[in-house]
Amino acid sequence: MNAPEQDVDTSRARGEITQHVLADKRSLYEKRKPVFPQAVDGFYRRLKWVIMAVTLAVYYVTPWLRWDRGAYAPDQAVLVDLAHRRFYMFAIEIWPHEFYYVAGLLVMAGIGLFLVTSVFGRAWCGYTCPQTVWTDLFQHIERFIDGDHNAQVRLEKAPWGPAKIARRLVKWSIWLMIAVATGGAWIFYFADAPSLARQFFAGEAPLVAYTTVAILTATTFILGGFLREQFCIYMCPWPRIQAAMMDERSALVTYKTWRGEPRGSVKQANKSPGVFGDCIDCLQCVNVCPTGIDIREGTQIGCITCALCIDACNNVMDQVGRPRGLIDYVTYEDAAREQKGEAPRSAWRNVLRPRTLLYFAGWGAIGVAMLFMLGTRSHLDISVLQDRNPAYVQLSDGSVRNNYTLKIRNMQTRPRRLEVTLSGIDNAVIWSDDGSREQASQRIVTTAPPDSVVRLRVFMAASGNGPAFEDFTFTVRALDEAGGSDSEKTRFERPEVAP
Repeated sequence: MNAPEQDVDTSRARGEITQHVLADKRSLYEKRKPVFPQAVDGFYRRLKWVIMAVTLAVYYVTPWLRWDRGAYAPDQAVLVDLAHRRFYMFAIEIWPHEFYYVAGLLVMAGIGLFLVTSVFGRAWCGYTCPQTVWTDLFQHIERFIDGDHNAQVRLEKAPWGPAKIARRLVKWSIWLMIAVATGGAWIFYFADAPSLARQFFAGEAPLVAYTTVAILTATTFILGGFLREQFCIYMCPWPRIQAAMMDERSALVTYKTWRGEPRGSVKQANKSPGVFGDCIDCLQCVNVCPTGIDIREGTQIGCITCALCIDACNNVMDQVGRPRGLIDYVTYEDAAREQKGEAPRSAWRNVLRPRTLLYFAGWGAIGVAMLFMLGTRSHLDISVLQDRNPAYVQLSDGSVRNNYTLKIRNMQTRPRRLEVTLSGIDNAVIWSDDGSREQASQRIVTTAPPDSVVRLRVFMAASGNGPAFEDFTFTVRALDEAGGSDSEKTRFERPEVAP
């Protein structure tokens, strides 16, 4: 074959391939199929109702709870006071230098999440995740306005008209009100809730408050109302992390294929006894799923372990007179044992295993350590900074003076009378910048305002005869019935003596 003929054949082959590719063109992005979960009743649905009510109540009500801390501290039970750099939680007050308590709480939350995941799979996702809670709330509102699953499907396919527009506007308006309330509740954690509420509705609140409410309103409205399961499947990283925390003894929502397959309707099963499994292919488990997956296809990233499919399947099994548990919370080990006709292991054996015990030990150790530190921490703190320019001053009487800045932290919500003393250098005296050398002694008495840091400039004089560097200690003591003290070591400098 000559070269021109080869070129013609090659071009023809390329054309055929191109036509085949165009004919078989597929999108890398699958178009979303709207999910309209069907209402269901059962143990897990009622459990979700209780958890949703509790979590929403905690979120919306907490900023309005009061806690008496005295006349000098805010009375809001939970408050992140950014202006004064404080975090209040009932009787606990966290200062900026105690941020390790907040870090400890975050670590405990992470380890607790690992613990729950290793035992119950994605129970956090199914019951207490904010995305799940608000999406569930929005879906109940949607079901109330548009009807149950079938009615919502019909409305979705119906052309736009006055009735459909009216339903959409009512639904979206309620969603928007909930979203605004959600964003509004968040800002109340960062300022006195009643005062900020008055300022907010009067148009006098800071711009950051309105910006925060706008952002959280938009995210709640979009994520809870429209993205829904897409957030869980495509945006959230947790489903991809959790696989490393589960093993064959983690309880997961599982479809028991050995019981359900092959599938067949009740009529088919009655005609051919013993041929079909318990699954009658009613699709109730799919219809109630908030992410629209089919649990019968096995464990998948879209399953948030909400267990609503268990309620739906149990209800159907009751109606057709077959045993419950075709879909159930079960571990892979117990599933294999049940398939062989053996009894499942004790639930406690699945919970009390090395992985979960290690998680619990770490979680408990951090909690006990934080409680111990909270119980033994001092409410009085001192830090010392020596002036470096000049490092010392030679006085006319031969003594040497050093200058220091003391920061005394009063962590109680009332003013306190304090005494500052020094030790470690004989015959040394101190005085503050509002006193004089004639009033110098080995102690200074001052008053610290409530919940504040006092900056005290101190002058110290000691004999000029001595080492170039000599260590000593500043100590602050409370002169009230509560007591308490703190100390910090520093050094005194003199000119070096020539050998």
